[in-house]
Amino acid sequence: MPRLATRATSLIAALTGILVLAVAPPATAATFLTHAQAASQLSAASISWTSSGGCSDRNVATCTSFDQVRQTTIDGIRTLRSATGCAITITGGTETGHSSGTYSHWNGYKLDIRHSACVDSYITSTFTYVGYISGWGHQYRSGSGNLYTDEGNHWDILYYNCGGC
Repeated sequence: MPRLATRATSLIAALTGILVLAVAPPATAATFLTHAQAASQLSAASISWTSSGGCSDRNVATCTSFDQVRQTTIDGIRTLRSATGCAITITGGTETGHSSGTYSHWNGYKLDIRHSACVDSYITSTFTYVGYISGWGHQYRSGSGNLYTDEGNHWDILYYNCGGC
């Protein structure tokens, strides 16, 4: 009898695994955009950007590039624009010259935006203060888990997700 119970348990576990695979949504890979695709979406959302070098070449540090930015990152900044009603100016995208790491500008997770009274007030009064991150700045976490770090002359934003889009 114990042997029969063991076989029945194994069969149930196997069938459960098959059922989960049959009804689970398919895994989706991240969607990466070209600079032109991202720029079009940003323009449509009335989000501007600036480049100290007046360029969009991803391999030049003085450019502001959106090449290989994640769709969720663009959705995240659009959500911020919609939630705040503030004018937003992006000052940094996926161009070289930022810190490396998995959740980096280069890998499409981060954008830098210009300080403004409107944006500053919204972030500091709406999001949860995390604390001062040595070498980075004061950090705030949105309800969806995205991180907003005041790096002194700009906000560095890490989008894990679209922020409730």
